[in-house]
Amino acid sequence: MQKEEQSIENQEFENDSLEDVTPEPTIDTDTVSDESFDQGDTVSEECRQWQDKYLRLSAEFDNYRKRTLKEKMDLIANGGEDVLKSVVGITDDFERAIENMEKHESPEADILGVKLIYMKFLDTLKSKGVVLIEAMGQPLDVDFHDAVAKVPVQDPSQKGIVIDVVQRGYMLKDKVLRFAKVVVGE
Repeated sequence: MQKEEQSIENQEFENDSLEDVTPEPTIDTDTVSDESFDQGDTVSEECRQWQDKYLRLSAEFDNYRKRTLKEKMDLIANGGEDVLKSVVGITDDFERAIENMEKHESPEADILGVKLIYMKFLDTLKSKGVVLIEAMGQPLDVDFHDAVAKVPVQDPSQKGIVIDVVQRGYMLKDKVLRFAKVVVGE
């Protein structure tokens, strides 16, 4: 029995010693030429060049991203500056009109002056791309109109038609700034 245990231990030991031994790779220096080392150098140099290009391109893109983000922030912060400059000029006209109204007792001239200022204001808005939404007499269009009331009408052709405008609506180019609040015939 002892012999069997010793032989089993010897076998385990032999197996362990075999597993731990790994053969060393052998390089035949006679078959390796200087040319293969030169190719390795050129590959590593090319790798360095590509890595450098990648890093430069990455940095350039990051700078571009930061620059465009800054430009967007500036545009948002100062985007309404042009419109506000135009409106400030109209407030000067209102101040002059109020001054004249206090001096004169001619209501017709005052009304005409205020109407002229109003027309100037509408022209300024139009030059900035803001247009009035036509609603009166038009069929109800929920893309442009907000019906605040329905009124019974006797004429059947007036059903579904805007019969009164409570508040005018405006568009900026193709976008609705404010829906027109209307009364619709029913």
